[in-house]
Amino acid sequence: MADSNQTDTGDERTPILRLGPGELPPSVLVVGDPKRAERVAEHFQDARELGHYREYLTIAGTFAGVPVAVSSHGVGGPGAAICFEELITSGATRLIRAGTCGALDPTISDGSLVVATAAVRNDGLSDHLVPMAYPAVSDLELTVGLSEAAQKYAGGGVARGIVTTEAAFYASALVESPLEMWRSAGVLAVEMECATLFVVAALRGVAAGAILTVDGHPLERNDSEYDPHRSVVDEGVNAMITSALAALTAGGGPADG
Repeated sequence: MADSNQTDTGDERTPILRLGPGELPPSVLVVGDPKRAERVAEHFQDARELGHYREYLTIAGTFAGVPVAVSSHGVGGPGAAICFEELITSGATRLIRAGTCGALDPTISDGSLVVATAAVRNDGLSDHLVPMAYPAVSDLELTVGLSEAAQKYAGGGVARGIVTTEAAFYASALVESPLEMWRSAGVLAVEMECATLFVVAALRGVAAGAILTVDGHPLERNDSEYDPHRSVVDEGVNAMITSALAALTAGGGPADG
């Protein structure tokens, strides 16, 4: 794929994602890692790079005959919000996050999939956009589609419910972690971008959903024991990508796609 990164400040590309006018299809998968974006694009026909700057890589193509794109947003809410805002500005109307999470529910095994219905807003970004009383919820249609696709491609290893989006990855010795409390409240998993996505999408009037692969259990291990590179996680990521693309393109995509 050719590198479409532009340095001319006089062009009309978005400042960070470097997307040109009219380049982006309505249906977009968002992932944290640029390498995962490349992995998603391996499923596309006619894959072509639209923009690449810092951690933000955007690739477009078609899947099941539907125009789609994938874009990487990095780690954490503030940087991810930049990605989401510019994707929406460039034409995205359906966004699905496909990422990893730590399970808080001990019955959810590594490599299983979690479809997020809503997110606790500890992301460190959304409170700068709207008061904390505003909920971070996923789009119903996308959530149902993700659940159905995940059951098909991941079998019984699928959970659906609330996740918490936390700004801090490593625990602090000075501040007590809220994860035990969230587990007691029925929160299934912890990750770092869903609340940001759901709030930005709602404020901009577009649909957003999320599907996550469990890569560990943060309440059952020390930080030094965390290893997201195991084969069981990789297999879960494969099922997650397939499920996300199926849900994103169900029914042929949006009418304007």
